[in-house]
Amino acid sequence: MAESGARGLDVFDPSPPRSSRMAAADVLRGVGEPDVAGNWRLPRRRTNAPPVIRVVDKFLTGVLDLRAVELNYLLEFERCRFEQPPDLRQSKPAGVDFRQCWLPGLAGRNLTSANDVVLDGCTVEGPVDLTDSDIAGSVVLRTCALRAPGELALHADRMKVAGALLAYGIRTEGEVRIAGAQISGNCNFSGAVLHNPGGFSLNGNGMRVGGNLLCGVWAETDQHFTAHGTVMLPNATISSAFTMRRAALHAGDDHAEPDLVDPHADPHASLVLDRITVSGDVELDRGFTSAGTLRMLNAAIGGTLSLAGAKLDAVKPPGGNTDPVGRGRAVHLDGAEVGGDITARELVMKGQFRMVDATVRGSLVLDASTLENPRADTVLANRCRVGSNLSAREADVAGVFELRAVHIGANLDLRGSRLIQPGKYRHQPGEKASVDIGGATIGRDLICAKGSKEFVAHGGVRTRRAQIGRTANFAGAVLGDKLDSHALNALGMQVPELVLTVVSPPKGKVTLRGAGCTSLEDNETFWNATGRIDLEDFRYDSLRHSIDLRDDASVLRRLRWLRQAMRHRYRPGPYDQLAELLRASGNDEHASTVLMEKQRLRYIAVAEGTRIVGPLVLLWSWLQRWMVGYGYRPGRALGWLVVSWILGSAYFAVGPPLTVINSDDTLQWNPWLFTIDLVVPIVDFGNKNRWQTPGAAQWIASGLIVSGWTLATTVAAGLTRMLKR
Repeated sequence: MAESGARGLDVFDPSPPRSSRMAAADVLRGVGEPDVAGNWRLPRRRTNAPPVIRVVDKFLTGVLDLRAVELNYLLEFERCRFEQPPDLRQSKPAGVDFRQCWLPGLAGRNLTSANDVVLDGCTVEGPVDLTDSDIAGSVVLRTCALRAPGELALHADRMKVAGALLAYGIRTEGEVRIAGAQISGNCNFSGAVLHNPGGFSLNGNGMRVGGNLLCGVWAETDQHFTAHGTVMLPNATISSAFTMRRAALHAGDDHAEPDLVDPHADPHASLVLDRITVSGDVELDRGFTSAGTLRMLNAAIGGTLSLAGAKLDAVKPPGGNTDPVGRGRAVHLDGAEVGGDITARELVMKGQFRMVDATVRGSLVLDASTLENPRADTVLANRCRVGSNLSAREADVAGVFELRAVHIGANLDLRGSRLIQPGKYRHQPGEKASVDIGGATIGRDLICAKGSKEFVAHGGVRTRRAQIGRTANFAGAVLGDKLDSHALNALGMQVPELVLTVVSPPKGKVTLRGAGCTSLEDNETFWNATGRIDLEDFRYDSLRHSIDLRDDASVLRRLRWLRQAMRHRYRPGPYDQLAELLRASGNDEHASTVLMEKQRLRYIAVAEGTRIVGPLVLLWSWLQRWMVGYGYRPGRALGWLVVSWILGSAYFAVGPPLTVINSDDTLQWNPWLFTIDLVVPIVDFGNKNRWQTPGAAQWIASGLIVSGWTLATTVAAGLTRMLKR
């Protein structure tokens, strides 16, 4: 059909010139045949009829009624204004093309088109209904403006599109609903601005996209995707990538109270991807912003989830920060499976990053990020599995890293990060640890060490019963900031190499009870912790810097560290452990020194527990220590035996003469031999039975006999052990 009307109609003029008016029914005049009543009847397509019906610059009055009509013509309308919404329900045209038109709506339910359906640059002041339509070509909504505030601006549930859905640059007021749609090619909303703050800006629940879902930047205008209202895409299937690069999402104006029944509810979600399946990457990066929760529960992502350079701000719940979630969930990935990495370098986030029971087959990277959720959990990833590294180097964190029972294939790397404002437990007293990896399994290294700056954890580090494959590194760390809390809680941790060369004394209690390592590297700063260090059953097989056989100072220094760590309380286990380590390295002398110190502290503890006889206990301890080294220095007994012999001999040499028992015996008096007979029980030169000791000499002789038995027995025991070796 030929074009009609004048050029340049202003489609936004509600009262166009009369010359531009045309009855909508006349669009098909000449195509049909009049019946008896004068109405136009649409026949089958004739071979000599033109394939296109084209109308330009017309104000179409009345209703363009093509309901249930089979029309083998392409309908083209350019710069036209419609008085009533065109009715294309159940129709089967060859194609429909509206360009730069103004429409009060479009009824296209069950529309079947053999070619494209185009609304290019159009303004629609009402709903566009394409529900259950079947489009053999593409649906083009390029730079459209669809306005139906509070309603469905685009309603295309279960729409089937053989080509692509091209909606780049679209502007909408109201909900864009394409739930259950099947799109064989790409679905492109790049540069779109969707406005429906009271509900869903885009609802694609259960949609299927054969290509990419693009909601990023439209390169032609450099306009980025913007959504005011929740982007709802649960249960969707995307055969390639999903891109929202540089997009801006806003959860909307609904400030309802959080669901108190469902603890996993996110009342302020900006993007919902629950149970979505994406074969390729999900890109929410490079300037992507979100005011609300990014929710991806049980999502399956074949490639990489990228949040690099994104800015996420969870909507703060009304009533203040009283929930352990804190400000709100910025990212919610519970149960998600990611086939590649989660890359979130330089992420700026206010809220919680939650990924409980999630699986990441690659790495989780949060390097150089700024994460704020003070007094609550900032990263909550209990029981998650990471195939390679979990890295948060040089990150600034206000809140808690809670990673209980995680499985990490390689490293947990927090080098140079700063974690402050940890908050308190919800159901138990005390402050949370800044890093909590209780029950974790780490394939290689735990790194809480200095990088370009110091690692700082104001709430301390909790590694209870963690299994670490190679090294737990706290070199250059600053642990704790309160004296009444834990700076390091490593109860039951097992690791081959433990590095505790902290840069400042841990502030708070340190627990190494039940922990075990093959190699220990420490420094005096660590042992100067402001709180007590619990070392009961702490096992270490060697020291990183071994103690030389001649290095007495190192042993004495370690003994001082132990006394300082246990606040001078008697705990035998740490001394037995150190002695066992020294003995295993062939350093028996230093091992004896350690065990002597253990016995000294034992007697002090006994004396404190028995106040009445305490001084006697301390005296006995002093005698044992200086005479025989509590049995660990039998050589001292030989020295005291010699001293006793010399002193006794001197006494009997200058003292009063002794009484001869048998005057017929011709044995000459010799005070040295007489004293040897008294002091050494197994030696008998016949002197002690030759002379009788009267008065004070009797007591001195008896004392020499008793001390001789004691000292000689000790010497004999030491010689026996030496002979056995």
